Amino acid sequence: MLCYWPDGSVDNKLKDELAAAKWGVFTADNPAMASTLADDHTIHVGIVSIGSDMSGESLNDIYNVVTSAGHVFWHIVWIGLLRDRQRMNDHVCALVADYCYDFFTPPYDTKRILDTLGHADGMSRILHRCMGQRKFTTAFQGMVGESSRMHTLFRQINKVAKSDAPVLLTGESGTGKELTARAIHRLSRRSNGPFIAVNCAALPASLIQSELFGHEKGAFTGASQRHIGRLESAVGGTIFLDEISDMPLELQVNLLRFLEEKVIERLGGNGHTNVDARVICATHDNLDLAAHRGDFREDLYYRLNVLQLELPSLRERVADIELLANFVVEKFAEESGSRIKGFAKHALQAMTAYPWPGNVRELINRVRRAMVMSEGRFISPGDLGLGVADEILRPQAKLEVVRAEAERRAIETALLHSHNNLSHAARELGISRTTLYRMMDKFSIHT
Repeated sequence: MLCYWPDGSVDNKLKDELAAAKWGVFTADNPAMASTLADDHTIHVGIVSIGSDMSGESLNDIYNVVTSAGHVFWHIVWIGLLRDRQRMNDHVCALVADYCYDFFTPPYDTKRILDTLGHADGMSRILHRCMGQRKFTTAFQGMVGESSRMHTLFRQINKVAKSDAPVLLTGESGTGKELTARAIHRLSRRSNGPFIAVNCAALPASLIQSELFGHEKGAFTGASQRHIGRLESAVGGTIFLDEISDMPLELQVNLLRFLEEKVIERLGGNGHTNVDARVICATHDNLDLAAHRGDFREDLYYRLNVLQLELPSLRERVADIELLANFVVEKFAEESGSRIKGFAKHALQAMTAYPWPGNVRELINRVRRAMVMSEGRFISPGDLGLGVADEILRPQAKLEVVRAEAERRAIETALLHSHNNLSHAARELGISRTTLYRMMDKFSIHT
């Protein structure tokens, strides 16, 4: 058992009575000590004394103890000790209601406390048994997955990292292309060099040449000094060009020249600069088709497509959904101050049945929002915005229909949030403006 007395005023009488009842008692008076004790010992229950100091700092320390220790060691069940007057404090009441199994006020009835501790210990062990089966895994270079598709991807990453050849990452938006590019960089001989990420869709066509290749002083109005471009900044490292399909055709020849000769020419300059940087590109479009249509240079496509990795959609790695969801809860619990213990059974079923048009990015956003908005200890389908699982599981709803409807809703929501600003909406959805236009036309959405 862990007893936390924040002001150092240990209740020795209660402590002795707990010891006499055969409880192993560890005491702490600050969050760091409490966390260390919880880390070093198997603890199922805890007693937290609110203490006489109800200042914001003191309550924050208590909050950190019951959320941090109770999160990392999620089976600890807490019992609160507080004075009658503290029951009038809204912050104290919220802390006890959210994080304590029960509470007591003086004079303490030792028998009742011991009985409650016994029940709390039983509850802790049930939680440990039920939740100890949750799926967790160590991440591969920050990437989470145990499905066969992800294991294949991890092996491919290890292989292409050993080469300096260009890499083309393909797959739907939200599948983790930048994360994959960073993994390749970290595993390569260039890992000590810079990793420069550029989203070609986010740069205005009028600026992309200057941003990528740099410019000399006086190259254009407002160019008051030399500017080093992103490619030159990536010397000795890796440059990641996301949404490469959105690069204007007239600039693609400059990138082709760089790939072939490893030299660049700054805008407004007449000299060449040698640049040693590896190129990783990514797109959610079909570049092969774009090249045949004439929307993308065919020679550049073949130059980029030396090593291609296709990232699976979340629909193709359903076995990883629970794993990813638990990973998100673990990662963001401290940031959100979450009291979430996990996911209700129906929530897991709903997540498995949902088509995830936004892939991992959408899953992260939905789970993080649910962690903040949920009023229970376990996230429900409603908290995730997925509705009732049974509605998602209807057999007559074909995958294509469900996905199309989800995409339509996502676009309409993004347009609403951005007040019909297409650039902002595309950024929120993680797609290019070109793709947004195409999808709006597909669903007959007008602004």
